[in-house]
Formats: sequence, structure tokens, C-alpha cells
Amino acid sequence: MGSNRKSKLSIPVFPSSTCPPCFSEQERQHTVLQRRYADELPLEINKNKFEYALKSNEAWANYKGHQNPAFFQKLAVKQTPSILWLGCSDSRVPETTLLGLQPGDVFVHRNIANIISPTDINSMAVIEYAVVHLKVKHIVLCGHTCCGGAGAAMGDARVGGVIDAWITPMRLLRKINKVELEALGDDGKKAVRLAELNVGWGVGNLMSTWFVEEAIEERGLTVHGVMYDVACGKIRNLEIGTEGKDVVSSLARGPTEIIKGNHGVLVFSRGEPTIDAQ
Repeated sequence: MGSNRKSKLSIPVFPSSTCPPCFSEQERQHTVLQRRYADELPLEINKNKFEYALKSNEAWANYKGHQNPAFFQKLAVKQTPSILWLGCSDSRVPETTLLGLQPGDVFVHRNIANIISPTDINSMAVIEYAVVHLKVKHIVLCGHTCCGGAGAAMGDARVGGVIDAWITPMRLLRKINKVELEALGDDGKKAVRLAELNVGWGVGNLMSTWFVEEAIEERGLTVHGVMYDVACGKIRNLEIGTEGKDVVSSLARGPTEIIKGNHGVLVFSRGEPTIDAQ
């Protein structure tokens, strides 16, 4: 049985990036380079990238089989990943590639803006399977710079029916942290900070999930919150989670209004909403 402990995370404020910023001028230059690269691709690749992808896969499989004849046979027996990676669907953040790992090393769940909500049975099913059945040793929740979901959540303009509903938690985080975000001034820095706060909220939800709590206590499962910098390809540890210094168990103080659901609670304290998971 899991405890009723609720985790509230204080996310350290880091510089938005240890690499050049990925907004404004750099973003424009990146677009120019993308177009130039696309123009330089062989004509047949441009015409049918899917066919090219199939041929590339065949070449990769042949190479891996030649390099290690038992590679695929071992994978076919079972999977024993050490890491559960929870990330964004963004095509620029391919976990196995950026970690320098191999097939079988990482169990993966990705969605728009790497939102981990206790009411999302899709992500919860993946997390439960990884923790309870595969017994992964590490959970890594990764946000990233240049996140379209974070950018959309910085405003209230309608994106689309399902997407608007999906990024609602991030828009709530924006409102909760309005003063801090407004002080940053630059829209790019605001979006990066919101992405960091979203990672913190997700880590709190993870650590309040009963099977994650049990695995932490019984076998030393670790939970990490990190940010990937698209502009330089490096991961930055946010120092939150099981080994961080900023995990504080607390309840909302002051006059409160509590709205309970099946899997979580929304607490309004002095008019400001906070989210906790049961």
C-alpha cells in the first residue's frame, strides 16, 4: 500500500541554457540550414523519405548483425532496461540516440511536452509496467528547450481541441508561477523556465504514485528530473527527485479549497492553485 505523502518540489533556477539560446537569431539560422540541407539531399531521398528510411534500417540491421552476430538474438529473448525515459514527442529529442545507448537499454514513453499526469492512464500504464514488472533502476523525466508545448502554454490562444486540453496543466503552472516568469522578461527564457517547472510537477506526480514510492523504499529506485538543450545536445540535471535537495513534503497552508478526484487533488490556497497527486 502506498502512503498518502504528497511531494512539493522547489525547482532550482538555472541559466536557461549552458549553450547558445535557441530562439530568435539562432532559430532563424537553423531554419535556413534546414532548408539548405533539404535542398542538398539526393533527389530520390527527397521524393520518398520513407523508402530511404527502410533502406537505412536494412543497412543498420546488417551492420549490427555483422558487428555482433548475437545482438538481435539476445534482444529477442527478453528486455532488461535499466532506465525508464519519460520525454517529449519532439523529433529533436530521441532518447536512445542522445544518451548514446542501444536497443534494449531504455524503456520509453513520450508525449507532447512530457506531461506526467496521474489521470493519464497511458503514461501511468507505461510507468507501472516499467517499475513493477521490468523493475527499472532509474526513472528519467526529461524536458527540453525550444519546446512547442511550453511555448503554446505561455499563452491562451487556442491551439486545437485535444492539444488545448492536454497542455492545461502547463497553463495552470504558468498562472501559479506568474510573478517568477514575468520577471524573466524574454519570452524564450519564460518558456524554458515553464518547461523546467513542468518537469518538477511531473517528478512530484511520479514520487506520489504508490508503486513508485514502494520501489523507492524497497529497492532503491531513483527518480531524476532533467532538461535537454536542443541547441547543443547536452542534458542538464535539475537536481530534483530522489537524490535532489529540493523535495519537500508539505500540505498547502492557509485557507484552502480542496477539489478531489480519483487520482489527485487540486488545492486552492489564498486563491492560488497548486496540484498534488495522491
